[in-house]
Amino acid sequence: MRKFVVLFLAVLLCAMYAAPGQAQPPAYDRYERGGPGGPPPPRMAEAPPPRHAAYGQTYFFAHVGIFDPNTDADGLDGYDTGLNFDLGVGSRVSPVLAIDGTFGAFSAERNSNEATVVPVTVGARLIMPNPFIEPYIGAGFGLYFSSLEEEATPTFSGIDDTSTDLGGYLSIGADFWLNPRIALNLEGKYHFVEPSFDSNAGNSFDVNMSGWTVNLGVRASF
Repeated sequence: MRKFVVLFLAVLLCAMYAAPGQAQPPAYDRYERGGPGGPPPPRMAEAPPPRHAAYGQTYFFAHVGIFDPNTDADGLDGYDTGLNFDLGVGSRVSPVLAIDGTFGAFSAERNSNEATVVPVTVGARLIMPNPFIEPYIGAGFGLYFSSLEEEATPTFSGIDDTSTDLGGYLSIGADFWLNPRIALNLEGKYHFVEPSFDSNAGNSFDVNMSGWTVNLGVRASF
């Protein structure tokens, strides 16, 4: 009799554990009844994209590259491709807009002649937000400090003069974010400036010193 009771209880316990029903509440039922918290995220859910620290913060940038002068007859025709650099600070005032202040220099040579421009500008960039690669276009204006040295010839007295003028630029580029604070930057910028110089004989000449700069650099927030 005792063996029968033990066997009966064992079978009953097995049936209770095996039987479907209300023995275990449904998973996450407490959330459906308005309990605290929320259901855990589904498995394999994608992580949200990183938010750049540059948003709303000051950043620093630096570039080095080349200067390709224009070929206008009243400009830098015959001058070789030169070098360029710039340094600047800026602020990402919104995900799609940044304000930059830049100091730089570019130059070109033709034999012993040399043309140099030092722009100090302020500008804005319109950005296509993206977690990793952000293309942008920009524009700005500022003071351009120019100098021109051209040797004298039998028909020309030569130039050794400087000029300060208002100029501007258009730019296109992209930031390649390595992490939320640091990005590699590729940028092309066309500068517009046409200073006036006096020759050694006292004659005045307007010289188009515009041209492309193509740069590789880094942008870092702090």
